[in-house]
Amino acid sequence: MIYLALILGLLAAPVMAQTPAADARAAAEALEQASIKLDSAVKARGRVAALTEAVRAYEDGLAAMRDGLRIAAIRETELTRKLAAQETEVAQLLGVLTSMGGRASPQNLLHPQGALGAARSGMLVATVTPGLAEQAATLRADLQEVTDLRQLQQSAVATLEEGLAGVQKARTALSQAIADRTDLPKRFTEDPVRTAILIAATETLDGFASGLTQIAEGEAPQNLPRIADRKGALALPARGVVLRKAGEADAAGVTRPGIVLATRPRALVTTPTAATIRYRGPLLDYGLVTILEPQGGMLIVLAGLETVFGEAGQVLPEGSPVGLMGNAAADSGDIQSPSGERGGATRSETLYIEVREGDRPVDPLTWFATDKG
Repeated sequence: MIYLALILGLLAAPVMAQTPAADARAAAEALEQASIKLDSAVKARGRVAALTEAVRAYEDGLAAMRDGLRIAAIRETELTRKLAAQETEVAQLLGVLTSMGGRASPQNLLHPQGALGAARSGMLVATVTPGLAEQAATLRADLQEVTDLRQLQQSAVATLEEGLAGVQKARTALSQAIADRTDLPKRFTEDPVRTAILIAATETLDGFASGLTQIAEGEAPQNLPRIADRKGALALPARGVVLRKAGEADAAGVTRPGIVLATRPRALVTTPTAATIRYRGPLLDYGLVTILEPQGGMLIVLAGLETVFGEAGQVLPEGSPVGLMGNAAADSGDIQSPSGERGGATRSETLYIEVREGDRPVDPLTWFATDKG
């Protein structure tokens, strides 16, 4: 009976149907597609838009690769522990079956309770044998999956190296394409002297925002379409998740009327809608800032960037790049730890987003869709 319990216990073991290896391979294919997009973008007529799409494709592929490898590492650990827990039971079972097969004789088939007992035993064996075969196949599949997962993680370093090199190449090409761009209309020309005076004279974002119209020369009327019907549906400027909502205090107890978006290092920041660049550069304690004007009386403030693109007065189409987040050194950590333990695989950068209507800030979450991280 002890061996019957052992057999039934093995048959009852759960079989997981996760496919982390397949997910990681799909991510690797996504990175390959991003590489193809980059090659095409270099020759495209609309290079900025094409390169922006290539950078986004790399970001998504790298994020999927990191997540897939993290899940693969967890799955490998689960399978290893499962197989280790069953090792003794499987060895005992194989020992019993081997000993029975080596001494098969008519006497071994006799049952103490006679023919009826022998028949019942035969029926039980006939019932259990297919299950044993199925469980053996499951064990073989688990062992093969462990082998595949280990090979996958070993090859991940090369895949990540190629992906990180590709996204850096795409970012460099994008920066150059933006610098070479001459097709954007300009609503005004920034007066650098007035800008410097305004920065020196203001101590708050409120004060700076209210004086932005003073630094423009030869300003043309705003002719971008209204976006009131898109309220609550604008895409976030960068891939990320909301870390703090409007009015929530940070670790120092400071509250701000905007939201804080946690992003990955070197994440691309784009315009959520067509807009005029009202200001770009350092501001107070916000770091590098880009202030966009999608329509008259409305401003979108993006603060905490490491690199900013464009010039004040330019009118940008929706989805145009306006900057990059910081922490470029974190990329090397992703290569050394593809399963995602190091900082480069996390959303370690923070983008501050503030929306102003008239002279007052409003909750940005009333304008942006945040269902995707």
